[in-house]
Amino acid sequence: MIRATTVLRRDALQGEIVDRIVLDHGDRHRRRVAMRTANGLSFLLDLPEPTVLDDGDALVLQDGRLVWVEAAPERLLAIRAPDDHALKRLIWHIGNRHIPAEIAPDAVYIAYDHVLAEMVRGLGGTADAVERPFRPEGGAYAGEAAGHHHHGHDHGHAHGHSHTHD
Repeated sequence: MIRATTVLRRDALQGEIVDRIVLDHGDRHRRRVAMRTANGLSFLLDLPEPTVLDDGDALVLQDGRLVWVEAAPERLLAIRAPDDHALKRLIWHIGNRHIPAEIAPDAVYIAYDHVLAEMVRGLGGTADAVERPFRPEGGAYAGEAAGHHHHGHDHGHAHGHSHTHD
């Protein structure tokens, strides 16, 4: 099986993209796992250490071909508040639970969780279900898998969803 041993970051991409792989947030943190592209190409991701693959990165196959990494839409909560102070309070409560969060200018996004949605609403915010790619902050543990404590758990699969790329 052909291997991918290098990641080209989106800001340094050079070469021809021959296929793409669509991965959710959890599947974009990998070191070694068999993967299959949207068009059915199978390969072994074989990186020297666990790496967070970002939307727009590319995996370099042994023969030089590039496979585009696309962040899959996921079910998330878009959390908003009536003012900056209220939003800061909500961010503190979310951070206190040590869950991945993406902080955008107008909202905070977390994985869908009905309990956390009720907590946010109880604190005066809104929590609306949305479907979009999830790009959480790297945080204080960015050197350890961009905000995640790696416990050696690897799903051993990838999702080859078929989404069009704009």
